[in-house]
Amino acid sequence: MPIRPILRYPHPGLKTVCAPVTVFDSSLTALADDLLVTMRAAPCVGITAAHIGVFSRVTVLELDRADDVRLYVNPEITWSSTEMMSHAEGSVSMPGATDEVTRPRAIRFRYRDGEGFTHEESAEDFLAICIQHEVDQLDGIFWLQRLSRLKRDRLVKKWEKAQD
Repeated sequence: MPIRPILRYPHPGLKTVCAPVTVFDSSLTALADDLLVTMRAAPCVGITAAHIGVFSRVTVLELDRADDVRLYVNPEITWSSTEMMSHAEGSVSMPGATDEVTRPRAIRFRYRDGEGFTHEESAEDFLAICIQHEVDQLDGIFWLQRLSRLKRDRLVKKWEKAQD
């Protein structure tokens, strides 16, 4: 379970649409374990395989250490509410940069677990925001794309300056 290097913005891999997982074996378990230790070391509450340069539809969430770790393989959102919610978002690939993003407050989604079994669940509030954020990343949509051009340009400029 090594801590993996995280791709940093603006790495082109962060725009990659991830491929569905078709094999549910020990390599998937090892990837999920690596994602968990990398996420905890970052630290953050969610990470996708794309963040470490593995372009497979796998994400791990741990909203609170007291909660169970959530592994979502091939997650897809099947319904979104019309009620919206704003929340500060950022990325493990762009540490220290955050801004308000508006997304649907509630969703329904389908995913497979580490053994390949399909599940359908509903989520709302912070969990719904996190799942939408990670599914976006799996679809090659970096969270900055959810900001207005003006906000995005300001944030990127500020972040780049902080990297010097």
